[in-house]
Parts: sequence; structure tokens; C-alpha cells
Amino acid sequence: MHLLNVPKFIDTHITKRSESLFSKDIESNKQELSKEIKGKSVLVIGGAGTIGSSYIKAILPFLPGKLTVVDYSENGLTEVTRDLRSSDEIPMPQEYITYPFDFGGDIFAKLLQSKHFDIIACFAAHKHVRSEKDHLAIEAMVNNNVFNTARLLDLINESKPNHFFSVSTDKAANPVSVMGASKKLMEKVLMAYSKNIKITTARFANVAFSNGSLLDGFIYRMMKRQPLSSPSDVRRYFVSPLESGQLCMLASILGDSGDIFFPTLKENQMMTFSSIAEQFLQELGMECQYCSSEKEAKEMASNWTIENKKYPVYFFGSDTSGEKMYEEFYESGDIVDTDSFSQLNVIKNADKPSLEAIGSLLNEFKDLFSKEISKSDIIELLNRHIPDFSHIETGKSLDQKM
Repeated sequence: MHLLNVPKFIDTHITKRSESLFSKDIESNKQELSKEIKGKSVLVIGGAGTIGSSYIKAILPFLPGKLTVVDYSENGLTEVTRDLRSSDEIPMPQEYITYPFDFGGDIFAKLLQSKHFDIIACFAAHKHVRSEKDHLAIEAMVNNNVFNTARLLDLINESKPNHFFSVSTDKAANPVSVMGASKKLMEKVLMAYSKNIKITTARFANVAFSNGSLLDGFIYRMMKRQPLSSPSDVRRYFVSPLESGQLCMLASILGDSGDIFFPTLKENQMMTFSSIAEQFLQELGMECQYCSSEKEAKEMASNWTIENKKYPVYFFGSDTSGEKMYEEFYESGDIVDTDSFSQLNVIKNADKPSLEAIGSLLNEFKDLFSKEISKSDIIELLNRHIPDFSHIETGKSLDQKM
């Protein structure tokens, strides 16, 4: 078994692209990007994650003057800094500083009160469907994805940036999971404030081998001699980590306020996780030993040796709450601009509720969370505010899976 070249594997077997999907859009907009970024002060929130750190790498070639990175993960910030400092290809700004604290806390508020930023990009979010478990987990998700976003926008309203970006998800389009619904609520918050602040967002595909993703987990399972496990019936679009950062960089700088960006991808580019697992093992010079249960897979993995070219896998039909079988980026009734960019589409007619309406919405959720409630109570309130929310409830969480 040999080491896996992950970027090459992504390009060859997952995205199947020899160059970035967004190379043409970056090249054709290079002058505008440079004008808006060069010498400017940039704040990246959640910058230690895969997308946030990729955004940093996408924006640094356009020479911002100052870069501040905030993330609650101290270890993550350390690795981001080591990665940037160790690269010959990434120009570092004149001023660079990282802060390991939560963007929903008081210390973060002091940062915004003491400094002005020209560009603010926020990647701090609950992003996993698996975070949907019970009322406590959902309250934490809504607090992070919705309440903290509104609080952040209130904080910057006195010293507005030239560009504000907050990342969304494809799962906000016709959501079936609470995570997707929370991001749809976040989009409503963004749209309300977009009348006074230049705000854009983006929905996009799964980021291949992103931190905490199922594909990233394949590497850890192999390192720990544990079986590979994945659904066999869930199909997803994928972009590379590089492309995820470039998409967000383009959306954060080039859009009109209220724009929702998403990538131009075709249905035949979707893949199942099980097919990627098969190719993952092939790339390592191995093949699948198909198992009929988690128990069988774990027993085989415990006895596996490096000489064995068959590795245990367990593929199953998806049966967990909030799991959508396919991906979509927009809804019927959306006006989509398909002409302004080569590989990006833009939703131009997102509803922009009033700040008063958003304040009332947030108060409803805060009032609900102050009581003794169940998960179904939150689902009911989400349904009232998101008419296209069709929650899939099976009584099972991804935490019950390997």
C-alpha cells in the first residue's frame, strides 16, 4: 500500500478536471479582483476549516495588505499558518494575525469594534447533517448559523466593509434536513441586511476530502485499520478544496448585494460515495472486500494485514434523518443568471425581508428555545417560516452509523 496523492486523486477520479472549474472566471475578472483586494484589510472567520483556508489561498495572490483569521480551533489556525508560511507560491501580506476565539463571543465583538475591515468572509458554521440529533443539537446549530450571523451583521453595520460574504450550502435549496433549513434561515438574514451592506453568499457542492467529511474519514479509517463504510445510494456533486476557495472568492468580490452564487455542474457529474471508496482502494493497489454488516466489516478489519490486497467495506442504503438522495442548487421560481460567468450561476431574485420581519423571526426561535421543547417543536416552527422545507425524519442519526 502506498501513500495517496489526494489532490491528484480528486482531479483524476472525482472532479475529473485537469484545471480548476473557475480558472476562466478568475482570469477574465483578474483586473476587477485585483482592484478590490490589493492592499485591502481582510477578515476571514472560520478560516481554519477547509473552505476558509482555501479562500485564504485564493485571495492572497491578489495581495491584500492585511489578513486577520479567526477560528475557535487553535490547532487548526496553527496548521493554516504553517501551511501558508511553508509555501513558496503563496505571497504573505504585510500584516498577518490569527485569533483563536468564537465569532459569537464578546472578545470577537471587541475585535470588530477596534478595527475596520474592507472584506469580511465568514465560514464559521454547523455544516453536517449529522448535527441533527435532538432539540439541544438543533438549538446549537440555529444559534451558530442564524443568531451569530445576525449578531455579526449588527456589529459591522456601524463600520461597513466593502464586501461581506457568508457561505451557504446546496442543502438550503428545497431543504430536507434541519442543517439545510438553518442555512435557508441564514440566507433570509443575509438578504434582509443586504439592503444596507453589500452581501453575497454561495451554495456549492461537496468539497472532496474536506475536514470531517466522509472521504476525509476514509484516510483515518485506513490509518486505524478500520473498515470503509458509506451509503451506496446518495449521489453528490463535488468540487476540490482549491475550487471551493476560488468559488467563494469570486462570489465575495464580484457579486451584487443579495446575489446567491452556485457552480455550473451537470447531473452526470454526480457520484456516489461507495464508487469513490472503490476507486480510493484501487488507487492504493487494493480492492473491496464487500461485507454484509457493520459487525462483519469490523471483524474483518481487525484481522486485516498489509499483505492482504482486499480491504473490508460496508455499503448500505441511506436511512438517516435529513439525508437527501440528490443535490440541487436552486428552486422553481428563482431567476438565475447563467451568462455573466463561465462556470458560475447567480440567483438574482432572492426575497429580501425587512429587518423588522427578521427580528420577529429570530425572537420566535429565541422564545421557543427558552421553553422545554422537543425536536418536533423546532421542526414545526421551521416549517412555518420555510414553506419548501420537507423534513425527512427516520428516527436515525448518522451518529448511529460507522
